[in-house]
Amino acid sequence: MTNGQTMHTGAGSSQFPTTRWTLVVAAGDPQRKEARSALVSLCENYWYPLYAYLRRRGYSADEAQDLTQEFFMRVLEGRYLDRADPEKGRFRSFILTSLRFYVADEEDRQRARKRGGGTVVSLEFSSGEERYQREPAHDETPERIFERRWALAVLDRVVEKLRNEFVHHGRLEHFERLKVFLLGQSEASYAALAREMNTSEGALKVAIHRLRKRYRELFRQEIADTVADPVEVESELRFLAAVLTKK
Repeated sequence: MTNGQTMHTGAGSSQFPTTRWTLVVAAGDPQRKEARSALVSLCENYWYPLYAYLRRRGYSADEAQDLTQEFFMRVLEGRYLDRADPEKGRFRSFILTSLRFYVADEEDRQRARKRGGGTVVSLEFSSGEERYQREPAHDETPERIFERRWALAVLDRVVEKLRNEFVHHGRLEHFERLKVFLLGQSEASYAALAREMNTSEGALKVAIHRLRKRYRELFRQEIADTVADPVEVESELRFLAAVLTKK
């Protein structure tokens, strides 16, 4: 599915680009396979920010795992989707708000369930807790840690997609050498690296320029997949940039 596709909203001839999130919102029916597949993909890619949010709220690792897993099971059953507005929705905002509603409901009743049973989403909880233990120990609010981990999850997804493109073309080693230049933070010598790669400095700079350009394209595509209105893409880009630069 590409951002170039369109889907009818059912209101006259209005159309908007079909992304994973717009597909989920527009479908409504959790039995629609394409909508379910799109939602599973979003959940699998962006579960850790919610897990970190719950851990920072004071839940134990086991409790956070249970809550995250059960919450996603309910979302995949179609619950909470009626709160998603196809005209102006961001998956980031929707998923955190829905989790808050779910946690509030759960805190009002006693939970008695088997851990790990019946899940339909592959969530790497063991690695999640390892990651959480490496989080900064300073006073970062649950909302702040969610936002920052969400932003970093987007970056990770984009780098993974870019890496896969290089793997597809048999150029993984090329990518591994150049990826340090993606965020413009490398102090590596162009001349030295060009010699190592047996190319000219000019050709190396062109390769780095193309890499960064493709990275920006994939970044926009990833953002577009998590908002329901194309107008939201620019503001979401600004939001994530602010989150990543905030100290």
